[in-house]
Amino acid sequence: MFTGIIEGLGTIADMKPSGQGRKLTIDADFVLDQTKPGDSIAVNGACLTAVKIQGKHRFTVDVSPETIVQTCFSYAKPGDRVNLERALLLSSRIDGHLVSGHIDGMGTIKNKNIQSNAIIITFGISQKTAGYMIHKGSVAVDGVSLTINRCDLNSFDVSIIPHTAKLTTIGFKKIGESVNIETDMIGKYVEKFVTGKKDVPGKESVSGLDKNFLMKNGFI
Repeated sequence: MFTGIIEGLGTIADMKPSGQGRKLTIDADFVLDQTKPGDSIAVNGACLTAVKIQGKHRFTVDVSPETIVQTCFSYAKPGDRVNLERALLLSSRIDGHLVSGHIDGMGTIKNKNIQSNAIIITFGISQKTAGYMIHKGSVAVDGVSLTINRCDLNSFDVSIIPHTAKLTTIGFKKIGESVNIETDMIGKYVEKFVTGKKDVPGKESVSGLDKNFLMKNGFI
């Protein structure tokens, strides 16, 4: 579990094929103190497992074929800068929001507009991904916890302050570039409880949650 508050940047130092997946070696800009093989590290928002730690800054992760298909790692190359966050400690403050590191899909930067000291960025997304977004809700973009300023059926806006622009890759990504998107997990659970939706095809069930149930139990 992560918070969407980026610890620092890193650079993809090496990329090798591993079956249908890939093995990435990344150099972190910060010291990986107390990090060991088996620990989770979010790389551009995707939860990956460190399989090797080399020195104080370098680590290696395996990227599965599924992760490559669902994320921007399909476009990644050595030299790319990435956002890094190690897994949340139970003793830590949650300054962002609860982020699982499981990417829902990709988005594309459609527009960047400077307003006073902020950068308003518009991202294009699929209608399915947009269905889990609400005005003033939370979203993780390349692992960065952000607040949604506006959303519609296929896009959303966020406001980036100078601090975030300086410390994450969002500050220097250009129009047309792709990003990883993770929507707030609460919406997914609510949808499943209310609709009775199951993950197994052909196994849909009818939910006991409806307007009458909510009114009877004092929720509305």
